[in-house]
Amino acid sequence: MIKINQLNKEFESRVRLGIMSVLMVNDWVDFSEMKSLLEITDGNLASHSNALEKAGYIEVKKEFVGKKPKTSYRVTQSGRQAFTEHLDALEKLLGR
Repeated sequence: MIKINQLNKEFESRVRLGIMSVLMVNDWVDFSEMKSLLEITDGNLASHSNALEKAGYIEVKKEFVGKKPKTSYRVTQSGRQAFTEHLDALEKLLGR
């Protein structure tokens, strides 16, 4: 039996679930692509990615391509482990 407190609070938001899901199956994903895939606003993506970065679950790379700024994301090893554990806990909660 699973206790509800075994779910990771960092992944309660649908936006954070989306970000992590995209990053689990891709190497680096840039800001525009992530925003488009999840159909969210700039501010939503920025605030949720910031929280995941602070938690150590994603890495954020900011660079310039020509004269344009480019922000990209990738999942960290601890993020991959935490998200996998979260998904496992959800499956146990569903009785799978």
